[in-house]
Amino acid sequence: MKIGITGATGQLGNLVLEQLSKRAAASNVVALVRSPQKVEGFEARAFDYEKREGLAEALKGIDTLLLISGNEIGKRATQHENVINAAKEAGVQRIVYTSLLKADTSTLNLAGEHLATEKLLKDSGITYTILRNGWYTENYTGSIPGAVGAGAFVGSAGNGKISSAARNDYAEAAAVVLTKEGHENKVYELSGDESYTLETLAEEISKQTGKTIPYQNLPEEQYSKILKGLGLPDVFAEGIASWDVSASRGDLYDEGKTLSKLIGRSTTTLSESVKGALG
Repeated sequence: MKIGITGATGQLGNLVLEQLSKRAAASNVVALVRSPQKVEGFEARAFDYEKREGLAEALKGIDTLLLISGNEIGKRATQHENVINAAKEAGVQRIVYTSLLKADTSTLNLAGEHLATEKLLKDSGITYTILRNGWYTENYTGSIPGAVGAGAFVGSAGNGKISSAARNDYAEAAAVVLTKEGHENKVYELSGDESYTLETLAEEISKQTGKTIPYQNLPEEQYSKILKGLGLPDVFAEGIASWDVSASRGDLYDEGKTLSKLIGRSTTTLSESVKGALG
């Protein structure tokens, strides 16, 4: 069985390749990327979600495809449709798609494109597995150095509980689903075993640094303005602030523990992730 991985040089895709190297022969894995020259150890084929004309050719011989959602918000539903149509033309037997936690009820502005893709998949006639990934802990731990420097961790999530997991946890789940049977036409809600608030995160940062790093909850507009001041593009800054507000409503909270069941171990703890970010 030949497995194709889209976006294989991205943050998640690269980790999926690493996890697959433990479970499948390298000769059975194909990296589908914009820049094949960046891939080492696996067959690489040029693949761009936007360029419909070359997609089906690149997918020839692929039995199972991991479609990692694109990162261009607003363009993703169309891009994913291009890939799904090409997969159907190329005879791909199964598509595994990285969606969003509780995509059908979430208030995150990311949910719409994921739901549209899920529908396209289900309507395509191709066997599917939908991985509704929760938040990556790295989405927050990436801000730790700046928070330590500023003396506070800021956000707009209030007391909302966040059930995030490390990116590598989700990558391992993808590798498991890609290489084992029994996941056909299933939708998995994936999240971390541990739930925390941003205040809890700030307390953990304080504990590990020996400094007092409080959490400051800000109105969405004020938080967005701060992010823009740090140089983030307006759309991205506004998005981050709005996602925090969605977290305050419980959209990033889940107690199903399906992720740890899939990977056969507990998900990476908040303490471990903070330690990694500080190290």
